[in-house]
Amino acid sequence: MTFPRRTLLFGALAGALCLGLTIPGGEARAQATEQTSLLDKIQSQGVLRVGTTGDYYPMTFREVGEDEFIGHQIDAARELAKDLGVEVEFVTTDWKTMITGIQAGRYDIAMSGTSMSLSRAKVVGMSTPWGINGFVPIILKQNADKFSSWDDLNSPDVTAGVTLGTTMEDYIRAELPNANVRSVESPGNGWQEVLAGRSDYTVTTLVEASGLQERYEQIQMIFPDQARSALPMAFLTPIDDQIWLNYVNNWVFLKQTAGYFDELNEKWGVVLKQ
Repeated sequence: MTFPRRTLLFGALAGALCLGLTIPGGEARAQATEQTSLLDKIQSQGVLRVGTTGDYYPMTFREVGEDEFIGHQIDAARELAKDLGVEVEFVTTDWKTMITGIQAGRYDIAMSGTSMSLSRAKVVGMSTPWGINGFVPIILKQNADKFSSWDDLNSPDVTAGVTLGTTMEDYIRAELPNANVRSVESPGNGWQEVLAGRSDYTVTTLVEASGLQERYEQIQMIFPDQARSALPMAFLTPIDDQIWLNYVNNWVFLKQTAGYFDELNEKWGVVLKQ
């Protein structure tokens, strides 16, 4: 006896399912269903773990002699935890290991005033931007007459201080390749090299430069009207947890719509690129 080809096909599929055999793509879908999102874990455990560097004024920092993190991003982290209905736990990280900390599950989200980049997008999830930053040079005020344009910074006669693992280091090496580079590891910082006279300049963000000018009268931002690179700033999450990333994206959008980030920027004197 012969059977129609369609009947045979349906019978084979039914047999495969009964025997527990795998249809292409079925195993991946089953595993995705079994995975628990960080959104569920955070709410069930009652704690949001936030990775932060503590070295980026006014985003995230600690006053001398104090252990508690404060700053723009710290306030945002507390607000996120409040809206989730959980406590917040800050986990100290640095710029070199921030992404590997996300990948290793040391914290649920990184909030340090981080900018978006295509290289980061390959390995970590990035939220909807909460603001746009840009790069400017900072120097000692006493050296203000030495530099009249960005081209003056791209010279072997000057030294740029950089913090390893930052987008500022990437920018200087790519866009100002003729400058001597003096690299320091966190908790050291490029602007500290300028302040100490070991480097002629560093490149930092409008956000940090405006804060540093406020704190240290010796430091001056130059070419603020020529800020380079539009740097969308975002929070970092695990790349494979779309549910958690969706929540963070929605949170950012709703807070922006309500004016929360405008108020936060004003509180901390944060200057953004228009």
